[in-house]
Amino acid sequence: MQEVKTINADDRTRKLLLGLLLDGVGMISFSIPLIGEFSDVIWAPVAAFIMTRMYKGRVGRVASVLTFIEEALPFTDIIPSFTLTWIYTYYFQKGEN
Repeated sequence: MQEVKTINADDRTRKLLLGLLLDGVGMISFSIPLIGEFSDVIWAPVAAFIMTRMYKGRVGRVASVLTFIEEALPFTDIIPSFTLTWIYTYYFQKGEN
């Protein structure tokens, strides 16, 4: 039973670190005026796809749509969608994580 808890803790940490990295990638375009917003056309679907792979089920689907919208809209890159999804998944969602 201890091994299962260790695996879950490792998975949580890995998802958090990956989420922070991906949020950073999304925010990089925010720092480059005009060109950065154009790059969001490419990053928005990629980020949405990654979100569905990181989080399964309803959470992944909803977060994927919200991430796509957030990345596609101009000047919203500052929102850390991957990190917020991680917080929701591991601290607010009811059930087994």
